[in-house]
Amino acid sequence: MNKPIWEPSTERIDRANMSRFMRFVRESTGNEDIRRYAPLYDFSVRYPEKFWPLVWEFCGIRASGDFEPVLVDADKMPGARFFPNVRLNFAQNLLRHKDERTALVFRNEWGHKRELTYAELHVEVGRIAHALKACGVVAGDRVAGFMPNLPETIIAMLAATSLGAAWSSCSPDFGISGVVDRFGQIAPKVLFTADKYGYGGKRFDCLEKIRGVLDEIPSIETLVVVPYSGDALQLDGLRNAVSWPDFAGRGEHPLQFEMLAFDHPIYIMYSSGTTGVPKCIVHGAGGTLIQHLKELVLHTDLKREDRLFYYTTCGWMMWNWFVSGLAVGATLVLYDGSPFHPDGNGLWDLADEVGISVFGTSAKWISAIEKAGVRPRTTHKLQQLKTILSTGSPLAPESYDYVYRDVKERVLLASISGGTDIISCFALGNPLLPVYRGELQCRGLGMKVEVLDDAGKPVYDEKGELACAAPFPSMPVFFWNDPDGEKYKKAYFSRIPGIWCHGDHALLTERETVIIYGRSDATLNPGGVRIGTAEIYRQVEQVDGVLESIAVGQRWQGDERVILFVRLRDGITLDDALRDRIRKQVRDNTTPRHVPAKIIQVADIPRTISGKITEIAVRDTINGLPVKNTDALANPDTLTLYRDLPELAQA
Repeated sequence: MNKPIWEPSTERIDRANMSRFMRFVRESTGNEDIRRYAPLYDFSVRYPEKFWPLVWEFCGIRASGDFEPVLVDADKMPGARFFPNVRLNFAQNLLRHKDERTALVFRNEWGHKRELTYAELHVEVGRIAHALKACGVVAGDRVAGFMPNLPETIIAMLAATSLGAAWSSCSPDFGISGVVDRFGQIAPKVLFTADKYGYGGKRFDCLEKIRGVLDEIPSIETLVVVPYSGDALQLDGLRNAVSWPDFAGRGEHPLQFEMLAFDHPIYIMYSSGTTGVPKCIVHGAGGTLIQHLKELVLHTDLKREDRLFYYTTCGWMMWNWFVSGLAVGATLVLYDGSPFHPDGNGLWDLADEVGISVFGTSAKWISAIEKAGVRPRTTHKLQQLKTILSTGSPLAPESYDYVYRDVKERVLLASISGGTDIISCFALGNPLLPVYRGELQCRGLGMKVEVLDDAGKPVYDEKGELACAAPFPSMPVFFWNDPDGEKYKKAYFSRIPGIWCHGDHALLTERETVIIYGRSDATLNPGGVRIGTAEIYRQVEQVDGVLESIAVGQRWQGDERVILFVRLRDGITLDDALRDRIRKQVRDNTTPRHVPAKIIQVADIPRTISGKITEIAVRDTINGLPVKNTDALANPDTLTLYRDLPELAQA
């Protein structure tokens, strides 16, 4: 379709931060050609040493030191460094406002309601920072959260980062093994958790899991428990446990911000692959901050008067992205619980109640509410809503139709795409550009994004590998426990040295929009949440009777579902009881998202000549795609075992 499904009004264009930024760039550089997005984008990737300082100044980032040089070793990827002589504090930039404007609005499916002003947020962060300092937390330490999406989670993160500690979190639906596989590698000094959390009308205990976590991670010197549920807090048997109120105390402690290097570690994220424990991806304070502000202020058009919402857990990078909205002075709207509780209208009810203007969600949720018959255009006002953001997986063209037909006609629908690895986006929305059905509006400023064919050549209007051909500030600083950087290089630069290959199939159109088709590697993406296969294998192969397994993603009803194939010991047949044991093992030790939708017995598993199982070949086979390079397989005939299986045509 060549006709836009939405176009911005003249008023919206005139009021957009992006328009103001273009005027700022023209005035600063004397380049009068920068009056549209295309020349601005070209400028941003041609002259990064000019572009990024302009973003810095426009967004008002607070720092000290020498801003020259902007970029060192620009020809090295990885290895390039931005602003090496600058010092800053991440939390200071998120807490630049200290007034009576509302900073946080919190709701959950239990009916709890809380609000904090920016002044109150300062007080709360000061208390926790003081308590962490008293625990001996210093710059370079790790502080972790096994937390729901609560104000306390944000407060703890800001307190830790104000001291220069690195923050790491994972969702409370993880099992003990999943938590230990992550936090056990980084050895946190302090761990924050809640006593319980709610989802879908049920309550889930966190503290029982935490007992197992404490047994496995001796580095945890203090456990801080938020009495979230309202039930009496039972801390007996929990090593060095203290309740949040007792830990915080009641006094006021002015915040002191530790000024640190631009690339000082601020977040540790996790990306699970096909082998071993999850990779610990370390992101720097300055790169994360400037990238988030570029995306929030320019691409999302976020302003102080906005109310920003993103439906996310604290283990997804969108939480980190969303929280950076504090640096803009906007109001963040937090929700904890199921997005379908009590029904598919719950989040739209929230949007009306608190006046959400920027509404973030996943492609999976948009598809689900359409199927559920939710029609907010006829049931809700949505007066403040100006932008809907969607990420996690490709947004189907039909979902664009649904939003503009049944949600709101005059709204910018921005499908965005990036990942944990870059804690930001490669392709985003743009308040100045039209929306085309099934397409992401533009490549992000400062991101030299290309689509490469099989020969590594940039192409237009042709499917290929999504890549980035030049350094950008939010590249990982390093991987934890990767002293020679080999894991880092292998993750992104093994295909083409010096080019970041992201693992997504994409297409760059002649009008510079982007279409994302899904993963080009073996990473699973059910419901838009990327998970690695290694965590599934580690659990499945502990089940008696299972010799080995292979997990792949099957395209299913506009989404992806996890299919698990198992090879069993001689004489054992897969039955419902064994399927239940496998699913329970996976669910109890990872998350519900890791649990396979289908479990199928096979006689053999295809391998490469070097002996590795080949997930991509199986994935392509079950999805009816041609398998490339069968010559690399030691047993290519085994692929027939996976072709045209009747089980895969069933729900």
